Amino acid sequence: MAKILLVEDSEQIWDFLSRRLERRGHTVVMAHDGEQGVNSAKASAPDIILLDMNLPVMDGWTAAQAIKADPQTQKTPIIALTAHAMAGDREKTIQAGCDDYHPKPIDFTKLLEQIDALLKPAG
Repeated sequence: MAKILLVEDSEQIWDFLSRRLERRGHTVVMAHDGEQGVNSAKASAPDIILLDMNLPVMDGWTAAQAIKADPQTQKTPIIALTAHAMAGDREKTIQAGCDDYHPKPIDFTKLLEQIDALLKPAG
């Protein structure tokens, strides 16, 4: 199973996601702001990153760019988690360096499919 870095500042969302992902056998590493997320991406070497785009300290857009700019973490797939579901938002997250996009509220079944799709090439 995968090591997943979950970068999310909403306790309700990280509690929900971490418990459900762990029940499916994944290891979940938590970060609660963008700066912690960038540091955790380097320190924990996750297989995939779930990144909220609206974070304190450093926003998800900046964190995604920093992760993709670092040779140590640039190949780690990132799924943007965002309440921004307006036209063009998916493209903005991809331009920031995210590999996929998942609008909130989270559809857990669809999110699992996205995680599996991004892990298949590496695994």
